[in-house]
Amino acid sequence: MDRTDAGAPLLSDPVRISGDVVPMTLTAGGKLRWPDRCLSIEKDVLGFTVEGCHIKIRAVIESRAAICCGGDGGTLLRKTFTFEPLNEDSLRLWNQRLQSVFDSLGRPKRLFVLLNPYGGNRSATKVFLDDVKPLLDDANIHYTLQETKYRLHAKEVAHSLDLLGYDGVLCVSGDGILVEVVNGLLEREDWSSAIKMPLGVIPAGTGNGMAKSLLDSVGESCTAFNAALAIIRGHKRSLDVATVSQGEKRYFSVLMLAWGLIADIDIESEKYRWMGSARMDFYAIQRIFCLRRYHGCIKFVAAPGFENFGEPYELGSEVDELNSNWVMQDGYCGPTFDMKGFNRKIEGPFLSIWLHNVPWGGEDILAAPDAKFSDGYLDLIVMKDCPKLSLAMLMSEVNKGGHVRSPHVLYLKVKAFALEPGPRADDPNKEGIIDIDGEVLARGKGTYKCDQKTLMAYGKLHIKVDQGLATVFSPISS
Repeated sequence: MDRTDAGAPLLSDPVRISGDVVPMTLTAGGKLRWPDRCLSIEKDVLGFTVEGCHIKIRAVIESRAAICCGGDGGTLLRKTFTFEPLNEDSLRLWNQRLQSVFDSLGRPKRLFVLLNPYGGNRSATKVFLDDVKPLLDDANIHYTLQETKYRLHAKEVAHSLDLLGYDGVLCVSGDGILVEVVNGLLEREDWSSAIKMPLGVIPAGTGNGMAKSLLDSVGESCTAFNAALAIIRGHKRSLDVATVSQGEKRYFSVLMLAWGLIADIDIESEKYRWMGSARMDFYAIQRIFCLRRYHGCIKFVAAPGFENFGEPYELGSEVDELNSNWVMQDGYCGPTFDMKGFNRKIEGPFLSIWLHNVPWGGEDILAAPDAKFSDGYLDLIVMKDCPKLSLAMLMSEVNKGGHVRSPHVLYLKVKAFALEPGPRADDPNKEGIIDIDGEVLARGKGTYKCDQKTLMAYGKLHIKVDQGLATVFSPISS
């Protein structure tokens, strides 16, 4: 629609509000105005219903909202406004014109909701009932609710779900359910159309990195209420997906991969889960004072502007080995990429290797402050060595992204990445853990719970990025 016509009235008619007859106008730009209020259909209004001779507008308003459009940044609250057209023809016309504006916004009308009742502090069910369901009901969104029963249940559901019946999949959990859904969609025969299904995330787990990243990108706090509003409003953005491969095995990642210090803290701190969120900080202190260094090597395709990081590298005979990993399989096999493009390398030992697709690794972990959702690159954070006191100070800066400015940190962007993990420098009989999206991808010998089966072996991995492959519901910037 032409911006010059945004203020033109679609409908202007007197209506009755609280017994008084007042003028009301619906503009072509989606503003609903009457003397006491101005609502933006796109940002403020969730939905409407016609009840007898009345129309009820269900909206969210700021607690300190002004009379004019906009507001002063107060807390959002649900509120219903009721008006009465003065005759049946006016009622019919208001219903039609309001519906036409809503239809033009492309909002979801049917959602499939996956809820993990066991994740984090087991609050997902309460979060959904208290914060999400009332908003979905106000927005007249029909939904099917499925609770996950076990690990990878969401992946199985996504793999077989009849997607034609829905406008989006909503994940009420931490980041784990989202990752399972992405993997389930990409392993379908119809993956190319399935992965276009918009995905929504409600923060209700221990790690809420994706929800935090999406909401923080527009300056909103990471709450279930704000996340639900973003989904209802229907605005979408593309999201990069990284394919991790080892031989014929593959895994699709949308958040992060870690090896070394960060992975050890994330996974091994599970033994202190009874401590709640404090377990991470508690175990981080232990790991800092008992540092581990790991032998290994990383090779990568540097993004433009980062070609001077590391040392020059020529792939040589490794080309055939890497290309031979790819075989025809059901589902998506990952992006095509010329492996000869690997041009830089860094040799260990390392304290930590951290790859990030989005800025936040959790609600208080700004791991990669320069990461973008769909730039086609992963942000790589490398620590080779660092004095313990400096490392403690560095880790205290992670919550605001200050760690990447440390002289002990290399921070760059890569298009593709190869990890060759080795043993611990202090004990060649012990190896490490590779953590992907908060789950264990591989465990080496002598590690925490090393007897448990993992998706991949502790060995060479290749990671390639597919720009904007997935789609997520995203909040609207002010």
